[in-house]
Amino acid sequence: MKLKITVHGVAYEVEVEVLDAGEGFPAGGPLPAAPAAPRVAPPGAGAHPPPLRPERPSQAAPADAGTVAAPIAGTVIELLVTVGDSVSAGQDVVVVEAMKMQTNIAAASAGKVAKIHVAAGDSVREGQALIELG
Repeated sequence: MKLKITVHGVAYEVEVEVLDAGEGFPAGGPLPAAPAAPRVAPPGAGAHPPPLRPERPSQAAPADAGTVAAPIAGTVIELLVTVGDSVSAGQDVVVVEAMKMQTNIAAASAGKVAKIHVAAGDSVREGQALIELG
């Protein structure tokens, strides 16, 4: 039997073979579940499980409170300020896109934009300094 399947706007024609009972699958019901693998605790596992995600230095707040850093890796879509602009705490200063979602990045503190380290279209890493406030 031929079927037409469209994936992300691209059409594919596929040929499918229909099997009768006994020709590749058991007759009379669903397939049996695979046996579960036994769970073995790692050596030294104690009463306190390890954290799910270890903290990385790049996730920590920047050492300088006047630095606006990227909370995620992505692409700079828009700069909302220019050098010399005064910003208030919580004001959006940069828009970054990651995984087709736009994230507004706000200044953590008030200040004046002293330096801009990125431009629209630049790729940024998590924790990378974007803007310095003076």
